[in-house]
Amino acid sequence: MDLEGDAAPARRRRGEELEQALLQAAWEQLLDGGYPGFTIDAVAERAQTSRSVLYRRWSDREALLDATLSYGLNLGRIETPDTGSLRGDMLAMMRASNVARSAIAPLMSVFMGAYYADSGRTFADVRQRAFGERSGRSVDKILDRAVARGEVDPSRLTPRVRTVASDLFRHDLLMTAAPLTDEAIVAIVDEVFLPLVAADRGAGRDIP
Repeated sequence: MDLEGDAAPARRRRGEELEQALLQAAWEQLLDGGYPGFTIDAVAERAQTSRSVLYRRWSDREALLDATLSYGLNLGRIETPDTGSLRGDMLAMMRASNVARSAIAPLMSVFMGAYYADSGRTFADVRQRAFGERSGRSVDKILDRAVARGEVDPSRLTPRVRTVASDLFRHDLLMTAAPLTDEAIVAIVDEVFLPLVAADRGAGRDIP
């Protein structure tokens, strides 16, 4: 169905509803065609609309791509888990992310090479544009609760330590373009993260 074309549909989409439909079509085009296949013409064709409809909202391919990445990377965002323990929260968050993010890992692995060559941007730039101030918020909530429970030594929570588990998770996901094994997730939490932040070495280890 033409989202906003010459032929009048039974119910014409407008405003936010139309923009979300256009971004969904753009995201599907990016998943299917990758960075080289992401053009205004291709997105317009997939959305069954005209180039002018897209240009009224995004000035060029780059602006549409930025909006599409923000839309797509925020799909399926998970709620911050609250299991009652630092270890449980981190495992729950990373397992949920593993399911949600692994489907787009192959796209991002291939995408970033061409995207970086054209734009000079990095994956960190993409994440910042997509998530903004929300980036890292789940981990911060988890750590704040753990500090309040006495599981974490707040003096150890440097910016690098706060993000190390997520950084290792993303590294493995992007390098392999495949979901992490559960053993790998547990190793990141138990062997790297907890020893760095725990108020004592045994904190949280007895919780499955």
